[in-house]
Order: sequence, then C-alpha cells, then structure tokens
Amino acid sequence: MEHRNEIICIGSVLWDVIGRSSAVMRVGSDVPGRITRLPGGVAMNIAMTLKRFSMQPVLLTAIGRDEEGDELISAADRMGLTTEFVYRSDDLPTDIYMAVEGANGLVAAIADAHSLEAADTKILRPLENGALGSLETPYSGQIALDGNLTKDLLGKIAKSPIFAAADLRVAPASPGKAERLAPLLAAAHATLYVNLEEAGYLCQSEFSSASDAAAALLKRGSAQVLVTDGGNLAAHARADGIITASPPEVLVTRVTGAGDTFMAAHIAAEARGEAPQNALETALRAAATYVSGDVPS
Repeated sequence: MEHRNEIICIGSVLWDVIGRSSAVMRVGSDVPGRITRLPGGVAMNIAMTLKRFSMQPVLLTAIGRDEEGDELISAADRMGLTTEFVYRSDDLPTDIYMAVEGANGLVAAIADAHSLEAADTKILRPLENGALGSLETPYSGQIALDGNLTKDLLGKIAKSPIFAAADLRVAPASPGKAERLAPLLAAAHATLYVNLEEAGYLCQSEFSSASDAAAALLKRGSAQVLVTDGGNLAAHARADGIITASPPEVLVTRVTGAGDTFMAAHIAAEARGEAPQNALETALRAAATYVSGDVPS
C-alpha cells in the first residue's frame, strides 16, 4: 500500500505548560517571565513539525474525555492532524508536561504521561483491526515512535509483526527514559534519534562527541542512528559510514521541543529525497530556527 506523505506518530500528545525567563536560574529562583500552555508531547511536537513540511501526521495516543482533552483534539484538528484514531479514555485524564527554562537552558521539567502508559496497547488497535493495518497486511509506511511508552510496550513493538513492514523512527522522551529504547536497538527497521546524553544512557557510557556515540550505538546493534550534541557536531551513522554536520550558531530562546523538531525535519527531508548529508544539515537548520524562536511553538 502506498502511503504518500502519511506518517503515523505514536506516543505522547498532551499540554505543555512552559515557564520561560530571560534570567539565569538555579534551584529556588523566583523570577519574572512568561508562562504558556500549548499542545505538546514528543509525538505531537513531531507531528506539528511534519505538518509544516507538508506531510500528513496520523496521531496514535491516549487523550482523556475531559475538557482538556477536548481542547487538545480541537487544536490538533485545526492544525490539520489526523485524530480519528486517537484512543479517548473515559477514566484517564489528559496528560500534561511542565517545564521551567531560564537563560541557562532547561532548569527542571516534569512529564506526567501516566494516562498514555496506562492505556498501553489500546492506542495501537488501529494497526491491528484493519483501520491502518493488520497482521495480514501490516502498515508499511513511516512511523514516528516516542519513548513515553513503557519499556514493556516498546519491547513488544520491537518484536511485533504489525510493525515488521514499517520504517520506524524512534526518539526518547527524555534522557531519563532513554534506556526504554534498548529493545529497539537491534531492530533492523528502526532509526534512533538521540542526543549525546541519551546515547550515553543507552550505552551505559560517556562520550565526548556525537560521532563516538553514534559509532558505539552501531556496535550495540543499531542499524541507523542520529546523534545531536547541542551546538556541537551532529552525526548520522549506519553500516556504510558516519557523516557529520555543524548546526548554525543562533541565540537560544527555548529548548523544549528542539530534538523533536530535528527528528521531524530529518524525516521530511528524507521523504523529499534529500541525500543523507543534505538531510542532516536541513534538520540542524530547522532545529536552530526553532530554538531561536523564529517559528511558532
């Protein structure tokens, strides 16, 4: 089956509550700033960026049948995202993420994705019941998968025949959840997108460069991996070699969602037929534009 520009985004779709200040912050800081509430979550951030690059994201997630959930579905619909396959729970609240950012970067964050974790395999039903795919005819397009799912569910996905024909693009939700992706390391149809810290958690080691981290992930069984390192060189590694590129220098005004933007921009660049080096550079430019605040959240 041809899926054109369609891509399934599986994972967290929630409300981002972000407090930002131009001041350098530390534990206990009490400073003036701005607080915003926007649609967010790894899967949502990826989907919104993919939509800007003319792809058609299909959301598979859990959203409560509460007021917050209705607002979130409405916001996604207005952006042109496909929400008809979202699992709506009667007894689970809509998830939420809260972060504080200062001039020195992310100060602290809490991700409450308990409803997504509790929904478990229910969010995958459209890939089994024929709506998007089935055991007999598994989905053969691209799937963006985020690490907010439980390690048990990610392990099932790595081995499940309903994902066997898909082009899996995988990102951790945060460094603290990076180890959840371990079952997907050896999946031949999976591409991992991680930062330097997340690569360290996956390899239980420390790395001084994205190239070293990418090479180590290949040795641990990854078929293809992209590693970013803030404003330093990023790397794209697969069996035929490692390529690198430097991100543009920009004034950083926000950090939450930068990795998701990088991943989505890279997927879109490859979908347009860009060569690996060009696709890596395109993704780095998109992420730099995002953190500079030149595109909407």
